[in-house]
Amino acid sequence: MLQRLKTDFRLSIITLLGVSAFLGVTPFAVMRFLQGNLLAGLVDTAILLAIGSALVYAWVTGDTRRSGLVVASTACSGAVVVGIVVGEPGLFWLYPALVTTFFLVNPRMAVALNVASVVALMVHGGAFRSDVQMWSFASTAFVVSACAYVFAHRNHDQRQRLEHLATIDPLTGIKNRRSMDQELDLAVANSERTGLPYALALLDIDHFKKINDEHGHGVGDNVLIDLVALLQQNTRKSDQLFRYGGEEFVLLLSGVDGVSLNAVMSNLQQVLRKYMKHPGGMVTVSFGVALLEQGESVDSWLARADAALYEAKETGRDRIVFADSHSPPELVTATA
Repeated sequence: MLQRLKTDFRLSIITLLGVSAFLGVTPFAVMRFLQGNLLAGLVDTAILLAIGSALVYAWVTGDTRRSGLVVASTACSGAVVVGIVVGEPGLFWLYPALVTTFFLVNPRMAVALNVASVVALMVHGGAFRSDVQMWSFASTAFVVSACAYVFAHRNHDQRQRLEHLATIDPLTGIKNRRSMDQELDLAVANSERTGLPYALALLDIDHFKKINDEHGHGVGDNVLIDLVALLQQNTRKSDQLFRYGGEEFVLLLSGVDGVSLNAVMSNLQQVLRKYMKHPGGMVTVSFGVALLEQGESVDSWLARADAALYEAKETGRDRIVFADSHSPPELVTATA
């Protein structure tokens, strides 16, 4: 539960607003029923039920966009109705709604909701004692909305930067291991649902430590960057490349069977042999490849590819080794 709140910002805002509404509105709803103000009590109850339902829906389905829209719309419209029914004291309920809209929906929708709420109160006019108070309220509502917009916009940019740093390898610009774990889970789930075949290729640069030791880490970094560029140029847009760690990479391919996979990997090997260079000469790469088996877990799939890569390294490097449990015998190993 706490992990979801930490990783899903909109869900955390919906939850915070839901809890705040329960703690803040419930006493007023009870008080108004006790005072005989049935209409105001029913309005408060309707607001609580709508926000509570959206909160439960967000937690159950994970759909925070629809839930956010419901909560934002309910908070704004509810504050307007409370202001009309209760009068001047009800105006204060609109301010938290004006702030939270920018965290629950996109900026255009938030602006529309805020403007509509303020205009509706001004057109009705019953909540204000004078025109001066009405225009003062409109001015302060505008300032609050503008500040909330700026803060929400900066918060969105910062979260995007943090997400980028958390999922992208800074040297090569491709996705990192954290992203890989998520994408492999999705691939396994999609394969079980649709039957689409997937293949996993682990790539390891041969004698990479020697390149770093003899020519420096700058040259080693350039080799990694060149490898990524060549792989991206010679694979499909639907294929995904991840940096697994150090000089090791993972290539996720969809819609490939044993024969087509053998052709793809052989082509990649030839391209890398032809174009991968460093000051000391040619750079070669070892491959461990595994087709996803029906009902197989990510860990098992990755372990078979890793075992195939280990075999490629142990039996001479610059080789392609296919995990044998799901490949035709003639495709188990491929060499120069």
